[in-house]
Amino acid sequence: MSWVKKGLIYTAGGEFDWNKFGFMTPCPVLMSDDVIRIYGGVRDNEGVSRIAYVDVDANNPNKVINKSAQPVLDIGEDGMFDENGVILGDVIRLSNGNIRMYYVGFQLGVKHKFSAFSGVAESSDDGETFKRLKNSPVLDRSENSLFISAIHTAIFENGVWRIWYATGNGWRYIDGKPYPEYEIRYIESVDGISFDQSKSKLCILPEDDEYRIGRPRVTKTDNGYIMRFTYDTLAKEYTAGRAFSSDGLTWEREYKPNPEIQKGFEEWDSEMACYLSYLSSGDHEYLFYNGNDMGATGVGYAIKRSKGSL
Repeated sequence: MSWVKKGLIYTAGGEFDWNKFGFMTPCPVLMSDDVIRIYGGVRDNEGVSRIAYVDVDANNPNKVINKSAQPVLDIGEDGMFDENGVILGDVIRLSNGNIRMYYVGFQLGVKHKFSAFSGVAESSDDGETFKRLKNSPVLDRSENSLFISAIHTAIFENGVWRIWYATGNGWRYIDGKPYPEYEIRYIESVDGISFDQSKSKLCILPEDDEYRIGRPRVTKTDNGYIMRFTYDTLAKEYTAGRAFSSDGLTWEREYKPNPEIQKGFEEWDSEMACYLSYLSSGDHEYLFYNGNDMGATGVGYAIKRSKGSL
């Protein structure tokens, strides 16, 4: 194994009503040579997620330097697509210095469990607060995404925003409980805000006993692209996976569960290691990830033994 797990960094501790537990779908951003900011979703007692951050030492991410005293992005107003929770999609620093955030907003249903569609917000104060650019989704319900359209990677490349996202079109009942079925798709946009969803492309489908595969985190490498994703099986084995591509469109999946980080022996990640997110910082390469219950126990990290290959 080329990655060494370094343990739990942070989980919400209940200092406020809005951050009682968890830190879901971590998104790390290098703020300076010395500081990594990790954005994630923290939950209240009702399980509703709001987006916050922790700042950590770039050379020792176990050392928490600072954390947000209020949500950087709160839930939407009543009736909006994000009224019942927001989690991270991706965070990107723009050429003008602003920071753009793609997020996933949740709305509970009456005859179905929930809908989850993608919004966009930007920060002009170095990531302390974010303002929605639209009150409606940038990726909404479509023929290829009836219930879920969740952006998880945005890369601006050759004048085009390249987006990898999860789309859901149905529900699978396991032991009498509904779970969303989803797959991974790709779409492009000139401005990263307006999309023609009829032109999206399928990347990866669930296989065999899998019924959902999502949270695609794509990193560009010298040889192409690497995607880290999470999938679930009918036996409820929530697992991290990996795929490779030369163009970001056609993917070759690695058929090995948890190829980089295994679930551990610590209480927080003894059952799963999921939602991996890669960051290169100076001489270090990190994977930030969630443990049990899809982030309910917080965020931890692993470090690569020697920097060089992804």
